[in-house]
Amino acid sequence: MSESTKPEIGSIGWIDLTVPDATAVRDFYAAVVGWEPEPVDMGEYSDFSMKAPISGEPKAGVCHARQSNLGIPEAWIIYIVVADLDASLTACREQGGEILGEPRSMGGARYAFIRDPAGVACALYQSG
Repeated sequence: MSESTKPEIGSIGWIDLTVPDATAVRDFYAAVVGWEPEPVDMGEYSDFSMKAPISGEPKAGVCHARQSNLGIPEAWIIYIVVADLDASLTACREQGGEILGEPRSMGGARYAFIRDPAGVACALYQSG
């Protein structure tokens, strides 16, 4: 997600796929979809920002299930923009959803993974 503009509340701000072998999956989507991977330095390894081939705009992330990404469901995860993460997490619980771990921070933003009452995982994202 771009830090330069605030995303619209209720929009899908980003999508990520977190798997044990992000390199193989990166290559799969590069070949099948045409995305161009750009490494994102994570210290001891790189995750990948997948860019559109014509515009070069980031469209998705492909990440290794390591360090802070451990325990994230192996599925495409959408990040839904919310106005107040804490209020949304309270509503999630009240509506029969499940919070998957503690909220996390990235820059000035906060996000958390949830599972809805049907069992589907997504992330809630509050920009900084």
